[in-house]
Amino acid sequence: MAVYTKINHSDILSINKNFPIEKITSFVGIKKGIENTNYLLKTKNNKYILTIFEKRVANKDVPFFMKLMDLLNSKKINCPKPIKNLEDEYLIKIKGKLACIVTFLDGKDKKVLTTNNCYQVGMIIGKMHKITNKFKIKRENSMGMKNMPKLLKSINFKKIKFAKNIKQNLEKTQIEINKKWPANLPQGIIHGDLFIDNIFFKKNKISGIIDFYFASNEYYMYEVAICINALCFDLKNNQFKINKHKINSLIKGYEKVRKFTSKEKRNLNILCLGSAFRYLLTRLYDFSNTPKTALIKIKDPKEYYQKLLAHKQLKTFKDYLN
Repeated sequence: MAVYTKINHSDILSINKNFPIEKITSFVGIKKGIENTNYLLKTKNNKYILTIFEKRVANKDVPFFMKLMDLLNSKKINCPKPIKNLEDEYLIKIKGKLACIVTFLDGKDKKVLTTNNCYQVGMIIGKMHKITNKFKIKRENSMGMKNMPKLLKSINFKKIKFAKNIKQNLEKTQIEINKKWPANLPQGIIHGDLFIDNIFFKKNKISGIIDFYFASNEYYMYEVAICINALCFDLKNNQFKINKHKINSLIKGYEKVRKFTSKEKRNLNILCLGSAFRYLLTRLYDFSNTPKTALIKIKDPKEYYQKLLAHKQLKTFKDYLN
């Protein structure tokens, strides 16, 4: 979430004319995150999220996200539900960009997850994978490994000062990942961006997940790799250290719902490395290219550089557990 596109009262009036919701009494930009513009809309009795789709979301993909969230709601996976306008459509144009309104999800994100929280996350993504396996909608991963060479070339490395020879090291890592990237793992629709601020809790239990705008058809184990990177490292003395207790809990929670194949386990390391590489590149891109006028908090790319190096010290599935 972020604020790239600024809206005004005339935009709010237009929303009220076109959607079957109460009069919007206030709106405020949400600064968290880096991908799309988001506003919290309040009426007398309800709250909604207005999302304006920005640079990394192709217009052709947006109907997929709307349908996915609707289907997940119908299967009792708690996530924001898209609101249809008076013309029975999910999408509108604001400032020339596609936008949608979704229901507000109760609960709050946490700054740090416990091992029990990680177990719950494992269970909910396991459930989502089993459910989405039956969905007929499809979307290719726009941030998949085949898209990384172009992204790497678009980074302005002159602005990156925290590591020597980082460009050359990342070019070597890209070659390594391409050589080892697996084929034909179990796959289906994954969330694809399940960071700690996309998971809401109430009374220490998951109340739902948000931000499905990187969902795609991808390896299930790649989702686990994303979660390991996002949720199972602890910050100590400015260093991100892998927490194997959290990984154990995440995997146990997942396998309570769906068992991993031996091939998935063999490829966990390279998938974790690829996930860390993907998020490092996007953070480096944002760090070196985001306009100063954007109301946005840039996420630190050093975090994922440290995580990338951590995965290079591991090899087997067991290395992640003990």
